[in-house]
Formats: sequence, C-alpha cells, structure tokens
Amino acid sequence: MARTDSSSSFSVSEELKLIPRWSIVLAFVAFIGIQYLFYFVLHQHHTTPMAVHVYFGTSWGALVAVYMLMIGYISQDAPRRNMGKWIWIMLCIVLQGGIGPVIYFLLRQPVLSQCPCCGTHIESNFHFCPQCAYRVAPNCSNCHESVRITDLHCTRCGHDLAEDNTPARLRAYGA
Repeated sequence: MARTDSSSSFSVSEELKLIPRWSIVLAFVAFIGIQYLFYFVLHQHHTTPMAVHVYFGTSWGALVAVYMLMIGYISQDAPRRNMGKWIWIMLCIVLQGGIGPVIYFLLRQPVLSQCPCCGTHIESNFHFCPQCAYRVAPNCSNCHESVRITDLHCTRCGHDLAEDNTPARLRAYGA
C-alpha cells in the first residue's frame, strides 16, 4: 500500500469548506419550509398524530437540506476537477432522488494541480510533470514508490532516500 504525504490525503474538514454560503442558507430555508409544510399546512388538513408530522417533517427536511448542500458542494468541486459546473448542477436538479450526485461521484475526475515549473495542469498523484519532467512529489528513486518528505528510508524497498538527488525545494523539508 502506498504511503502519501499528508498534504495529499483526504480531509473531511477541507472538503466541507467547499460548501458555499448560499448553499447553506438555501438548505436552512428549505428545512424550515418543509417544517412549515408538515406542521401547519398538512397538520390542519389531516387527522394524523402530531408525532407523525414531526417524524416526516424532520426526515424530509433533512433530506432536502442535505440535497441542497450536495448541489453547493458539486458547484465548487466540479471546477477544480476541470468538469462542467453547470452541467453537473443541472444533472443533479433534473435527476432527483440522489441519482445526479451519485453519478457525479462515480464519474468525477481527479483534482488537478499546476506544475510549479511550467504551469501545466496535472493530476495531483503525479510524481513528475509530463511536460517538463519537474519532480512535483517526493518518491523513491529506486522503486518509484511515494514517500513522505520526512522519511529517511523507502517503506517499500528500504532504499536510503538521502542518496537520492533531492530537489532544493524538498531539501528544505529534510527529505
């Protein structure tokens, strides 16, 4: 199993920061609207117990709110993956019931970053830029396995990483 440096690992808090404020406000308004619908409008027209209205109001309100948050997340995540933002938002709205976001998460591209040397858009898991061969991530020169910039030896083959010709930008971190 490949070890990666902590800057490329998945972080839930960083992903949650992608949700825009408009989506949070829309989710809150939708939740309150569903509560109004179940407590005041439907409760007056039906003789079902109040507990049923509380249950359905809370569950449907939460579902609609999460759906609004998901659309907001996709609106920020799609551009950073070089995918059409408006196409995916419309797909999520048209294919309701969670089908749109499921298709998005199944088909989304990896996050793109830029090569610091030539500016080419590259996938975040690349070790070298395909255009200029600039080393963008630390790896073992013997087996080419990903290593952390603080590792002294490769975890796969045991190679002494100090023997590698480390770029100056990585030497500052002690690699």
